[in-house]
Amino acid sequence: MRHLFLAACLVVLASAPAAWAEDCDRNDDSQSMMNICADADYQAADAKLNATYKDIVGRNDEKANKLLQTAQRAWIAFRDAECAYSTAGSEGGSIHPMEVSQCLTELTNERIKQLTSGPNCQEGDPSCASPDEDEDIQ
Repeated sequence: MRHLFLAACLVVLASAPAAWAEDCDRNDDSQSMMNICADADYQAADAKLNATYKDIVGRNDEKANKLLQTAQRAWIAFRDAECAYSTAGSEGGSIHPMEVSQCLTELTNERIKQLTSGPNCQEGDPSCASPDEDEDIQ
């Protein structure tokens, strides 16, 4: 019974920040709102990366998936270290969360391009657009 109660408490606590989170309002140019919007951009990029990763895993064999998993874990460590390094100058400032989110978003979008233009793409697969094709859309 205790384990069930503890599990229920963890679920409530995990979902609480989402309930308190403020939606991005790009018309509000306050630093706190710019931080919120930058985080929303990163969350969207991260969701797209996760979907891309799952799609590739679904098409790979076991050996390729192990290699991809190793590469992805190394990339995540690189991404986090790179963003910590490149935003160190603003640490402690109100702009810091926005700069970290922007860095995470940029590197995540680059990783999506790497994954979708890599050797795991089958010819004719529309989800495997070339990196140059994405730039034409924007």
